[in-house]
Amino acid sequence: YDTGNTAKALDIVRGGRGKLDMDQIRANIDAIRRIDGANLAARAERMEQIEGWLRIGSFAALLGIFLLGIYTIRQSSRRFREVADAQDALSAKNAALLNEIYTREKAESQLRQVQKMEAVGQLTGGIAHDFNNMLAVITSAMNLAQRKLARGEHDVQSFVEAAADAAARAANLTARLLAFSRQQPLAPQIIDANRLVTGMSNLLRRTLGHAIEIETVLAGGLWKTHADPSQVENAFINLAVNARDAMDEEGKLTIETANCHLDEAYAAAHPEVKAGQYVMIAVTDTGAGMAADIMAKAFEPFFTTKPATKGTGLGLSQVFGFVKQSGGHVKIYSEPGEGTTIRIYLSRFTGPEEAAPPVKTGGRSDVPATETVLLVEDDARVRASTAAALLELGYTVIEAAGGDEALEKLGQNAAIALMLTDIVMPGMNGRQLAEQARKQSPSLKVVFMTGFTRNAVVHNGVLDHDVHFIAKPFTLEQLAAKLRDALA
Repeated sequence: YDTGNTAKALDIVRGGRGKLDMDQIRANIDAIRRIDGANLAARAERMEQIEGWLRIGSFAALLGIFLLGIYTIRQSSRRFREVADAQDALSAKNAALLNEIYTREKAESQLRQVQKMEAVGQLTGGIAHDFNNMLAVITSAMNLAQRKLARGEHDVQSFVEAAADAAARAANLTARLLAFSRQQPLAPQIIDANRLVTGMSNLLRRTLGHAIEIETVLAGGLWKTHADPSQVENAFINLAVNARDAMDEEGKLTIETANCHLDEAYAAAHPEVKAGQYVMIAVTDTGAGMAADIMAKAFEPFFTTKPATKGTGLGLSQVFGFVKQSGGHVKIYSEPGEGTTIRIYLSRFTGPEEAAPPVKTGGRSDVPATETVLLVEDDARVRASTAAALLELGYTVIEAAGGDEALEKLGQNAAIALMLTDIVMPGMNGRQLAEQARKQSPSLKVVFMTGFTRNAVVHNGVLDHDVHFIAKPFTLEQLAAKLRDALA
């Protein structure tokens, strides 16, 4: 028709070809529909089967989960019961352990108490033994002197000397006990240990004798330490004498100095030690050495392996007390037959080095005494004997039995140049008295005296700055020197 051939187009229409094509198309579509319907029905049937299987699988899975939950719950319950049982058992064991700890602590406390009582008994027995010996000498000497004087005989010098020697030994014993108890008054200074060892060489040779060979090994660049030089010297002498006795007066003594650092590990193994830098001074002998049980007791007071007439057992305990009071550490290394080494560790001094104190030209005891001294002492017998000593030295003496009386007499006598006062007194102690007295008389010199050092002028074992102190008992020469030193 588009090409203008209308007749041919009408023939085609009238011939029915289109209808036949459409019928064929419809038949094909119907066939396709039937095939698709069968496929869909098959797929639906398969889907229903799959859904059935999925339902069965889901049910089986839910059943498994349910059974697993029941199993888990049962296992958890069993484990909870086991944990509870274990906790109960642990609580019972803890209770038993606490009871055991309490029982053991009680037993240890009782043991410590027994050991303390044994130590006190040993200390008391040693003090009583030594003091009784000294008092026996003094009592016997005084009684004999009294009898001779009653008969008009005057040759009592030997008895007086014996009594004075026994009294001096008693005073030395008291000083050693104070050193062991760490309550002696210390006057620390900056010390060069090398110089101190060198200066003591001649004294040690005289003390030990020529049969003992002395060798010193001094470290270069040795640090300074801060301690009481007189107590360090006493410690040297005690260690040297012990070494001589251990070597049976023949052998070799080595004195060594070194810079040391005691680390945290060493401090942890020795709880009383602070980690840090120390100056070490060691004394080594070639003697018999010590067994472990002897070393464990070596620092105990009155413990000694020497015969009864060879020592008191206070030498090492005095060294121990001084070193501990000075903030140091002491350690023994020894084996039987191999000799002994005792090391003293004194803390390194790191502050500014002080200038050496000026030499006091007026402190000599032979300077004539012309001053007036106010003597304050609450014990009448001590006051009388001290006043007699002051008069013997040439001083004018004014006596007072307490602080209030002393202040009153100080106000009445402007000539008083020095006050010699006890520290431990009822009411106003010596330090309080000195403070009040200096308000009245700023130029007043004060010398403190006491027989026990835990007092107002000693703190942490060290004398307060610029304090003049003399420990009871003292000799006439010591009193004279101390007074001249204070007045100068």
